[in-house]
Amino acid sequence: MALYLLRRLMQSGFVLVAMSLLVFLGVYAVGDPVEILISPDADQEERERAVRALGLDLPLWQQYAVFVGRALQGDLGRSFVFNEPAIQLILQRMPATLELAFGSMFISILIGLPLGLYAGLKPEGRLSKTIMAGSILGFSLPSFWVGLMLIMLFAVQLGWLPSTGRGETALLFGTRWSFLTADGLAHILLPAINLSLFKISLVIRLTRAGVRETMLMDYVKFARAKGLTPFRITFVHVFKNIMIPVVTVLGLELGGTIAFSVVTESVFAWPGMGKLIIDSINVLDRPVIVAYLMMIVLMFIIINLVVDIVYTLLDPRVRLEGKA
Repeated sequence: MALYLLRRLMQSGFVLVAMSLLVFLGVYAVGDPVEILISPDADQEERERAVRALGLDLPLWQQYAVFVGRALQGDLGRSFVFNEPAIQLILQRMPATLELAFGSMFISILIGLPLGLYAGLKPEGRLSKTIMAGSILGFSLPSFWVGLMLIMLFAVQLGWLPSTGRGETALLFGTRWSFLTADGLAHILLPAINLSLFKISLVIRLTRAGVRETMLMDYVKFARAKGLTPFRITFVHVFKNIMIPVVTVLGLELGGTIAFSVVTESVFAWPGMGKLIIDSINVLDRPVIVAYLMMIVLMFIIINLVVDIVYTLLDPRVRLEGKA
């Protein structure tokens, strides 16, 4: 296991270096932030002073060298707009995005797994067919439209839930979180549901397919022949095996949820990283864009590593192959 982790960490280092180069070139080769940040009435001398202050007068390769040198010290540059460290702006918004992403994953597991199990165990039932037909909506409906409909129904018409913001927060480990207060939970519910619809459908279909495949395996037939109860067969012999693909896909979906929650955060005015990156793109705040993308890459690497470790715990064959 230690050798496997060391090999994965080395691969992660190469990925970070390659992505830093691609992200830097892709962001710094597009547009001129001076045209947005400086007044159109400014003279040439003022423009040149702004270019030097932002470090944009250096050749691109020197800008990248400066970026890498500072990044190794934990400095990803200062925001052109806020004049604050870009990584600090990202970390300030990260808790809001993380609790929204984990909240949506919790909802998708809480709803998707039981419905998928039922649909897999009783595939010909009317309720199972209704569940599978309803799961198509989660794939089909655009998230921004669903978000607007949720706001219209639960916030405007019924007045049950708030539609924007994080609400009241509480301090935990030096960070403010919404899920620790009743008002914060009320604020997070609608955006979390909106963000979880696609994943609920995905979990339902993955779980149903896994159950249908596993129920035909010889060890399940043997367990039935021994006279084990359906409950024990389902939750001891079947459930653990169907969780292998579910954990793998949900791990990747968690990274995607964190990275691409931009639409939901914009619709519900959720003050997370997604809203920050949209505002930064509009004003070409390059350090914030690069810092955001590098943090997302790092999150994907960590999540994939954790998924691989969980995978080895669920599937002993992976451990045996690693030893071989």
